[in-house]
Amino acid sequence: MTLVIGREIDPPEGEEPALWFLLTSHEVNDIADARRIIGFYRLRWTIEQLFRTMKTKGFDVEALRQEQDGPLEKLVTAILIAAIKVMQLVAEREGEAKRPLSDVFDPDDAPALQRVCQSLEGKTAKQKNPHPIDTLAHAAWVFARLGGWTGYYGKPGPIVMLRGLTQFHAIKHGWTLRNA
Repeated sequence: MTLVIGREIDPPEGEEPALWFLLTSHEVNDIADARRIIGFYRLRWTIEQLFRTMKTKGFDVEALRQEQDGPLEKLVTAILIAAIKVMQLVAEREGEAKRPLSDVFDPDDAPALQRVCQSLEGKTAKQKNPHPIDTLAHAAWVFARLGGWTGYYGKPGPIVMLRGLTQFHAIKHGWTLRNA
């Protein structure tokens, strides 16, 4: 085991710098290795949010009772994939990575997504989708609004995104039936 000590640079005024004491079984030979270990730790919150999405407040995967190699194993895999999709939406809600919609969704979803977006936009700037069409950030804004986010308070998290994604799938199903 190796102890890596991380110290916050430039803490808020009047605050002591945060210290992290991280034990690792990874090899640490230099500062680059230590930074990599701290980077792993920084991903911890994303991993916690992924599990939160999969558990009670999200997909409720704990309610599934199964035997090892049982028939529900594929369902759990599908839930994990869906939870990762939700986390991708959360990560791109600000549009910083400028990821295209096609990274996560079928491009055929774009027309329904755009129509839903138009129905959700309001009159104020806060109620307009600020992201370019055909981007994952644009979709994240739509799903957040469908999930109950008003655009005024806080940032939508995974549970809001999951609710919105679920709503969109129901809308999309109706959309595909429109000409039947």
